[in-house]
Amino acid sequence: MQNVPKRGPEASGTITRKIIVFGLNPPRMPKLTLHKWLGIELIEVSVSEKVVASLGGGLSILALIIFSRWALPEAGAMAVITSMGASAVLLFAAPHGQLSQPWPVIAGHGFSAVIGVACVHLISQPIIAAACAVGLAIGAMHQFKCIHPPGGATAFTAVMGGDAIRSLGFKFVFFPVLANALLMVFLAIIINSFFKWRRYPAILNSPARPLRMVADDFLDSPTHEEVVAAIRSLDSFVDVDEEDLLRLTKLLARRPGKGVNTGRLVRGEKLSAGASQAR
Repeated sequence: MQNVPKRGPEASGTITRKIIVFGLNPPRMPKLTLHKWLGIELIEVSVSEKVVASLGGGLSILALIIFSRWALPEAGAMAVITSMGASAVLLFAAPHGQLSQPWPVIAGHGFSAVIGVACVHLISQPIIAAACAVGLAIGAMHQFKCIHPPGGATAFTAVMGGDAIRSLGFKFVFFPVLANALLMVFLAIIINSFFKWRRYPAILNSPARPLRMVADDFLDSPTHEEVVAAIRSLDSFVDVDEEDLLRLTKLLARRPGKGVNTGRLVRGEKLSAGASQAR
């Protein structure tokens, strides 16, 4: 009895590897656990990193309050807005995250303050005004590429912060909001500069253990256009710097593993089944 020849990939003895992101095979779906449902971070940072982040955040708020009240003593409690506490968390706990960079911090607070004050003047109902202020602030931060979560609190404060804040009108945008945001960015630059691996903004960052560059790294590394295309394909905001993505790609490409070195694969590259097993 004559065997019927097989059709498809098996007939040619090839396996088509579709590399989705940066030359890596798509991972298997992780098993859903309570940690994953709750979003608990699995990667621990060192104790020294936690201490530096805690002290840096606390010192920045202390310096912000002292300087603001010294510069404008008549402002009293309005010299510092509460959303700066949330900004301190980002600037010192995640100084190299996209949400923590100078443009998101300054523009995120600034646009949100403008929108919040405008909603106060245009909408008579405080509850509706607060909802519109936060929603529109999120939209503006998306549009102008300056997403900074504390900006939502700034927009909310402009509406619900009380008569003293509402009476400032658009002066609220310049002081305390922009004055606070600029000072927080300055403090983050100064305080983080004492630690090489935490230098801020992210463009000044040097990893604690720099990668040793080899010729293959340049061949296997994705281009800027490929990075942008991969991120856009997710259709969701990704809080990671492009340089960090490239660094992770190189680390994964050089990892020891079984079978095919996925870091060497090119999108759409075909490897023979025998060859892949031999490697």
